Amino acid sequence: MPEPFNIPLSMLDLVPVRQGGSVAEAMKEAVALARHVEQLGFRRYWLAEHHNMDGIASAATAVLIGHVAGQTSRIRVGSGGVMLPNHAPLVVAENFGTLATLYPGRIDLGLGRAPGADRPTMRALRRDLAGNGDDFPEQVAELRALLAPAQPGQAVRAMPGEGTEVPVWLLGSSLFSAQLAAWLGLPYAFAAHFAPRMMLEAARLYRELFQPSAVLDRPHLMLGVPVVAADSDDEARGLFTSTQQRVLALMRGESLRLRPPVADMTPLWAGHEKASVDAFLAEAVVGGPDTVRRGLASLVERTGADELMVVTDIHDFALRLRSCRIVAEVAGVSAEPAVA
Repeated sequence: MPEPFNIPLSMLDLVPVRQGGSVAEAMKEAVALARHVEQLGFRRYWLAEHHNMDGIASAATAVLIGHVAGQTSRIRVGSGGVMLPNHAPLVVAENFGTLATLYPGRIDLGLGRAPGADRPTMRALRRDLAGNGDDFPEQVAELRALLAPAQPGQAVRAMPGEGTEVPVWLLGSSLFSAQLAAWLGLPYAFAAHFAPRMMLEAARLYRELFQPSAVLDRPHLMLGVPVVAADSDDEARGLFTSTQQRVLALMRGESLRLRPPVADMTPLWAGHEKASVDAFLAEAVVGGPDTVRRGLASLVERTGADELMVVTDIHDFALRLRSCRIVAEVAGVSAEPAVA
């Protein structure tokens, strides 16, 4: 096993449903995964809000956060993220205020400005289709005010929620939220696991524009990164074909149920599709322990990341757990996870 390089690790889970499997099985595995990474010393376990996607079972994000937090004891559990334009800030404040009251010191609220859905689903969510996320800063401010201690004469209060001051993160795949997080002095998570093109620019902007706040006195950057670790490079590349098939299905508008690995992707995609999938997964770290260590260390060196949030889609759940263990070993995480 290569020497660890010591970086905090977290886990992002979309609660993947396997081809031929069930949503109930996926949710049971989500709890098992959270317990596993908690024992390994991961800092956070986050769930992502997506809607109308066959193969992703994390749509009711706050509900699953409560379920997972109740089945674990130390790891921070949160959203990666809640798509704020889909929800009234008051409802989000009440949901996460409730979670923070039930599980004090263990809940994170990651916020995104994308819909996480197609246009018909946006209509079903009662989202204003004329909006383009430009009011996201105002929504964030409203939500944070509802989570803060109530002010004299405040007409609308989050009950529960007020005074909980649930830690808020801004999430992004472009430069908008990087700049907003910097101006507000908030922690920032960049989605390099599906939109790596602007990773370096977003990291640079966030650090250069960062304004110290009551929340943070220095920037805190977390990167989402696809990781498939195995005992050898060849085995990991084979397991990674499940991830590649899933991204290909996303681009084709097909079911996202996780498919078994294949020996060769060549018959499954056209040349332009391969190029698109490769671009989508350009920052993926895939290999045996030495390769994974070098890949993660390179990401940290290039971006100055303070924390890595791994996304691991492996068809065989036991091998998914093994991948997390290998990543923990090469990253040097402690078996006693930080709660702050």
